[in-house]
Amino acid sequence: MKEYFGNIFRSVWTVLIGMKVTASHLFTPAVTIQYPDVRLKLPERARNRLYVNMDDCIGCFQCDMACPVDCISIETVKSLPTDDLGTTSTGQKKKLWVTKFDIDIAKCCYCGLCVYPCPTECIKMTDVYEFSEYDRKNLIYNYATLTPAEVADVKAKAAEMEKEAAAKKAAAAAAAAQAKAAAPAPPAAPKDQPPASPPAQPHP
Repeated sequence: MKEYFGNIFRSVWTVLIGMKVTASHLFTPAVTIQYPDVRLKLPERARNRLYVNMDDCIGCFQCDMACPVDCISIETVKSLPTDDLGTTSTGQKKKLWVTKFDIDIAKCCYCGLCVYPCPTECIKMTDVYEFSEYDRKNLIYNYATLTPAEVADVKAKAAEMEKEAAAKKAAAAAAAAQAKAAAPAPPAAPKDQPPASPPAQPHP
């Protein structure tokens, strides 16, 4: 009997503890935020839509490799020796054309793992959270600054440079093979001869 009433008491007490928070709100005036005219202040380190400063991007693929949901897509093209791509805000010289830098924000999980490995700090999380769209394709953000014509020109020049480099390599290999074939053959090594027998000694 004692255990029976003890269980009842603990049940009622547990309900009262749970209702304590609810009861405290019964006597608190409700305040409705007039959104979107009024917005709540977000925490300082809130993680929302990504932003990429392409002036500082060097095409290192660090953010792409760190993304756990594969929402970042990057393509690069090697620049020519005569191209001057400038330097980043951290003083690092840019060597690659970034022809594609897309982020599918619909797939993004806002983990922020792409931000930390960036050596130039060009990608960061912003406090922008209002970016709903009717078409899902509009949630793929294109950050690359090159036009399609410029991308085609850069790729054509890079392909021509690779073609010339391959031709020079093949010519060097052919010249080396030709020089090796034209070189005189080394003289044959003399065959081993048996040691000469000592001269016969006259008998006394």
